[in-house]
Amino acid sequence: MTSIASWNINSVRARIGIVEKFLREEAPDVLCLQETKVECGLFPKTMFEALGYQHIVTNGQRMHHGVAIVSRLPLSDVRRYDWQANGEARHIGVTLPSGVRLDNVYVPAGGDIPDRTLNPKFGQKLDFLGRMTDWAGVLDQPTVLTGDFNIAPLESDVWNHKALLDVVSHTPLEVETLAKLQAASDWVDLGRHFIAAPEPLYTWWSYRAKDWLASNRGRRLDHMWATPDLRARAGAHRVVQPARGWERPSDHIPLVTEFAF
Repeated sequence: MTSIASWNINSVRARIGIVEKFLREEAPDVLCLQETKVECGLFPKTMFEALGYQHIVTNGQRMHHGVAIVSRLPLSDVRRYDWQANGEARHIGVTLPSGVRLDNVYVPAGGDIPDRTLNPKFGQKLDFLGRMTDWAGVLDQPTVLTGDFNIAPLESDVWNHKALLDVVSHTPLEVETLAKLQAASDWVDLGRHFIAAPEPLYTWWSYRAKDWLASNRGRRLDHMWATPDLRARAGAHRVVQPARGWERPSDHIPLVTEFAF
């Protein structure tokens, strides 16, 4: 079995302590990180290597964005796609020893106004997803796609569907755009494959909440998808909700999938 985890860590150096805690407790074979907020040369490799994660690839940027993959397994065929079309560090992909490709992405948040005319960041988000859709349409090998998609597509992926219909991350246009990406390669949404709607499933809670657990105003912004040829190889999927309550937490929590490869 191979376990793959994904986590928007919101600064890997600031939260290196909880990353170490997660790796010691959960011990995934591969960890995909988003929003690392560090240049490649300053990525904190020492802790990962000490825990046996000798294979590290990064796509970093000072103070912003950034993605990385750390692994106990050898990684090959490293790719860094500029789906933002402006040089931002938002994607890194590799091939695992099994031949499965793994792509780790940090989709732009998209600003506050769901109108590309009034808010160029929203348009950039939609265009980013459009480039991903073009890529997905020509995939020719088993692939796992994971990361912070910054969209909660289902009604049960948010704490209040009606209240969030005009809020970026759950607008009908974003949901429609994400559905086109999913259809482009017939992706299996592993979160909902194992935890079926309408059961609520969240991966993000705002820092603004005085008590995130009591209010539970969450959204499922983080995802792990697989091409259909990997559906039968996915054995389990879970979210690590306690991580939201750890010391100096990220506002996102990790997700983990077990695969038979």
